[in-house]
Amino acid sequence: MNVVLRTEGLGQRYGDFQALDGVSLALPRGARHAVIGPNGAGKTTLINALTGTVRPSAGEVYVESERVTALRPEQRVRRGLVRTFQINNLFPDLTVLESVLLAVCQHTGAALDAWRALDARRAEIESARRILRLLKMEAAEHERTRDLAYGEQRLLEIALALACKPRILLLDEPAAGVPRRESVALFEAIAGLPGDLTVLFIEHDMDLVFRFAQRITVLVAGAVLTEGTPQEIATDARVKQVYLGRAA
Repeated sequence: MNVVLRTEGLGQRYGDFQALDGVSLALPRGARHAVIGPNGAGKTTLINALTGTVRPSAGEVYVESERVTALRPEQRVRRGLVRTFQINNLFPDLTVLESVLLAVCQHTGAALDAWRALDARRAEIESARRILRLLKMEAAEHERTRDLAYGEQRLLEIALALACKPRILLLDEPAAGVPRRESVALFEAIAGLPGDLTVLFIEHDMDLVFRFAQRITVLVAGAVLTEGTPQEIATDARVKQVYLGRAA
């Protein structure tokens, strides 16, 4: 198994509160892996520790064979570890294409010069359009971000993450606040991402989790309760007791 993201005994303590407690994960290339659990289980803290937003109190994070535990978030992005957030942070007055183009240029170091003709950015524009086609957003490329439906805004946030050319994409509740019909379309777009891209996502909608995840990790009180296939998780008595019963 070609493991591209691994943690060993990851812990995060805030005073007397243990937010993460010995979390060990191993995600192979191309995984579609969900993390679920009740509120306060440590899911977002795990994403923060993986991406360097917080420095874990214990344990290690590896991207392939490289230890990245001490690296800053932007250094991890350069290693291919990229995230989205629960609340999007987009530029409302930019068009969809302009937003993705800005992200592409930022990643490649090709600064956007307001005085330079866009024709000089043909390679970057094509790269941005390729990302939009991947997410089936090409028809919206000239729409202003503020005019998009909320589900489309979440897709645009994923497009900005893809502009960083991730090997590992971390999605923190991508369907939060998205109407049901839009959330299904959102996850269908996620399911259509390249097969060699590893995706780890947090999601509270169990229908989406069981439909799109290949494997699921259940966190409770900051620790891994169990991990398995959707079928194994759905039939696990402990998971039903501490989470699925309430989630349903």
